[in-house]
Amino acid sequence: MLVATPALGRRRFVLAGAAALGGLIVPGRLRAQHLVRTPAQTEGPFYPVQFPADVDNDLVVVRGAEARAAGVVTHVVGRVLGTDGAPVANATVEIWQCDANGRYLHPADRGGKARDSAFQGYGRTTSAADGTYRFRTIRPVPYSGRTPHIHFAVKAPQGRELVTQMYVAGEPLNARDGVYAGIRDPRQREAVTVALAPGNGVENGALVGTFDIVL
Repeated sequence: MLVATPALGRRRFVLAGAAALGGLIVPGRLRAQHLVRTPAQTEGPFYPVQFPADVDNDLVVVRGAEARAAGVVTHVVGRVLGTDGAPVANATVEIWQCDANGRYLHPADRGGKARDSAFQGYGRTTSAADGTYRFRTIRPVPYSGRTPHIHFAVKAPQGRELVTQMYVAGEPLNARDGVYAGIRDPRQREAVTVALAPGNGVENGALVGTFDIVL
């Protein structure tokens, strides 16, 4: 069991966590002949205009900062796949989301609460040979007009690109969110709705969700 403590170095934590998370992802090509394509969604107004100095896949700890981000630590893991189930390697996967106070890392977001400077706000990683990727972030929170969500952008070889959003299963606000409701195909809506479960085998007190992205 991996337990995050101040004495555990960040790089060591990420490597150890990756080993623990490996069991949550099924490697290799899926049996399905045709997977449901992940729906494209709006990028929204808060894609970073300037990237933070720290752009790795751990948004909870900012390099050089002593404090850890507020919120419930959440590990999002998954695979980038083609509709035939073949893994897509070397895809750039980006995420961005608001902090626990509902503020984005963006100058146009002038919300009432102060931004959490300990939250990275944006992360980037590259899918492995088997299509897998992983992020350590916080459970998304609602803000005015939106249900909790995480923005994703994927840029894969051969020019395949996708911008979408990940939602939390069971959130009451999902039903009243216009962007979420705009996904008419129930299979596609299900594909972006992720159950978050206790991840004590990965990090005590954290949540874990699996989000496969089909291009």
